[in-house]
Amino acid sequence: MSARRGSRRAVARSGAPRLPAFAVGLMLWLGMTGATSALVWAGSSATAQRPKGFPEQRTPKNNPTTIAKASVGRRLFYDRRLSGNQTQSCGSCHRQDLAFTDGRAQAVGSTGQIHPRSAQSLVNVGYYATLTWANPALVTLERQMEVPLFGTNPVEMGVTDRNKQAILARIRRDAWYRQAFRRAFPNVSDPIRWTTIIRAIASFQRSLVSANSRYDRYERGEGTLTASEKRGLGIFVGEKGECAHCHGTFLFSDQATYRGAPAETPQFHNTGLYNLGGTGAFPAGNQGVYSVSGRAEDMGRFRAPTLRNIALTAPYMHDGSIKTLQEAVDHYARGGRLITEGPFAGDGRTSPFKDPLVSGIDLNARDKADLIAFLRSLTDRSIASNPRFSDPFRVDP
Repeated sequence: MSARRGSRRAVARSGAPRLPAFAVGLMLWLGMTGATSALVWAGSSATAQRPKGFPEQRTPKNNPTTIAKASVGRRLFYDRRLSGNQTQSCGSCHRQDLAFTDGRAQAVGSTGQIHPRSAQSLVNVGYYATLTWANPALVTLERQMEVPLFGTNPVEMGVTDRNKQAILARIRRDAWYRQAFRRAFPNVSDPIRWTTIIRAIASFQRSLVSANSRYDRYERGEGTLTASEKRGLGIFVGEKGECAHCHGTFLFSDQATYRGAPAETPQFHNTGLYNLGGTGAFPAGNQGVYSVSGRAEDMGRFRAPTLRNIALTAPYMHDGSIKTLQEAVDHYARGGRLITEGPFAGDGRTSPFKDPLVSGIDLNARDKADLIAFLRSLTDRSIASNPRFSDPFRVDP
């Protein structure tokens, strides 16, 4: 969400097909279908099946998505043997029932180390221009996957030079994997290796496509919204809220990309969450794009997350410091967060680095309730329960 300052040009830089006039309804132009998987899960090769209006995903030339790869990737995603100490899988921090988040303010790695940021939703992740909260350089799922696997600060999966071969041996001893990897990577000798593990998981992640919320069905003419939800939609896309400036693409984020998309610089935003001592600073170790670029103007700039399934992904913000949707709406309505005491004291509304789009929104109690009602209508229950995306160690025979 954003405030009224700014212009429609913010939507034009979103990196996705442009919205029509705000008042026309955020995504009437999409004409979506109810498909929730990017793949037809049958046969030996992948056939694109995406919601109507969703563009084709970009995939690396050396890793075209196939059903065989996604099937292997699904199992690897939930396999605790892939972590150094065999205690955690990718699915530990990306639970299907929580739209592939974990419900924590900050993620916890396999060794118990606390991550400075919350686990982001993986729903529709194949369409994102960048793949972390605040690193513009990570633009492919294959490259990003190296961070949770091999990262040391913080430790997530805990794969190191000392245990890499032992972990591979665990996977190679599994008869299911031996057969499945040969099908998925028929032209690779010795197909179970770290490169193919990463490519398989990335293929599974690209299959996590969601466009079947109550709002989507309403736009397709297959259902309705309540009066409150419709008022909330009006606030979201209209002059009163103009939330669509930062959440206006088919992802409800401004970092959508796809095959054939124009080359555009991904957007990151300082929403006035912190303003330590009035300096504009964010807490050390969690300072957004500034930690990568070192440029003052990047202080506190983070990616605008998707609002799809937002009711399932609390707590909110990069550090989970806002607990509820009510608090989130209050934050944007105020135009920045006020922290009155403690080491993080400061008024985010007056931060010198805050995005000018976040300038406050004049909302009364009913407006806020309506906006929250609309946000809840973006929940796609099917993505949270689809057996194609579930833990195979629990459901498969």
